[in-house]
Amino acid sequence: MAPEHDVMPEAVPGEDQSTVTTRVMELVVAAVLMVLAGVVMLDSVRVGIGWAFDGPEAGYFPFYIGLIMFLASAVTFGVNLIGRNADTSNFVERSALRLVIKVLVPTVVYAGVMYFLGIYVASAIYICFFMMWLGKYSIRKAAPVAIVIPLILFWLFEIAFLIPLPKGPLEAAFGY
Repeated sequence: MAPEHDVMPEAVPGEDQSTVTTRVMELVVAAVLMVLAGVVMLDSVRVGIGWAFDGPEAGYFPFYIGLIMFLASAVTFGVNLIGRNADTSNFVERSALRLVIKVLVPTVVYAGVMYFLGIYVASAIYICFFMMWLGKYSIRKAAPVAIVIPLILFWLFEIAFLIPLPKGPLEAAFGY
């Protein structure tokens, strides 16, 4: 009888295919950071980046932080654009990207719902949804947690720390 060898299971076709290279992602992130740094620098110039009689103006430190961020991102962008040793390996497999999207899309929807319903009601819906969808909890277990957590946060921010957070029509109905 021949000895058994550990055999790696064959990949499911289409399961872990390439998506985008690390080089492309570094170019995209560097470009986005350069734009963000440019916005910070422009706004800092608007509020003043000089030195006043009583010290630095409001935009002094943000301008130089934006400048450093811009230069670092420009170097990263240049190295990946013209460099011969740029990383051309796969940035993420499709299966891992699918998991990220499973969290990203509901989070974006949560941010939008928060605008209309307020942070507390939107958070209750979000928590309940995630517990049931990804955690596979029943509504009997998810609902109490989804109600108690926003209530605790309401008490913490609104009552204990006196920090108002965005409210929706439900809080308005209760006079908050």
